[in-house]
Amino acid sequence: MDLEFRIVLKDVDESYPDHLKPEEIAVYIAQKKAEAFDEEVGDEIVLTADTIVSVDGHILGKPETPEHAVEMLKMLSGKVHQVITGVCLLYQHKYHSFFDVSDVHFRHLDDEEISNYVAKYQPMDKAGSYGIQEWIGLTGIERINGSYTNVVGLPTEKLYRELKKLTKF
Repeated sequence: MDLEFRIVLKDVDESYPDHLKPEEIAVYIAQKKAEAFDEEVGDEIVLTADTIVSVDGHILGKPETPEHAVEMLKMLSGKVHQVITGVCLLYQHKYHSFFDVSDVHFRHLDDEEISNYVAKYQPMDKAGSYGIQEWIGLTGIERINGSYTNVVGLPTEKLYRELKKLTKF
């Protein structure tokens, strides 16, 4: 996107109220992350995001164990699910939040494919236990409706437009 940036990490509780809809969950957590920076940010823009996966009424965040990752991937196998990324921009102590949704169509994955993926790749830090840019995305995803970058974890097309509106750059 041709923007200068730096990465600052903070531990933030990613829990959320049970009554929220999937897109509200992603935005809620993204805003919680931004709030952790509110007191220390000057005239910079803070960008925070959170991605979740929704399938059959279940919200899938990051897996807790490799076994949990296998369970999640079995839930996604042969189904369409939604990847929802909430984004929060903190600028001059004001919050601007939005989200994006992409539908992902997984082919049926057999147990061996799922086990090999979990063992060889990095599902533990990803919502739904997979990265579209890894082996499983290249071989298991039949198609997506929506933004590819959203499925990666940050809808850059939408982010660019929102930054442009926010800062008039």
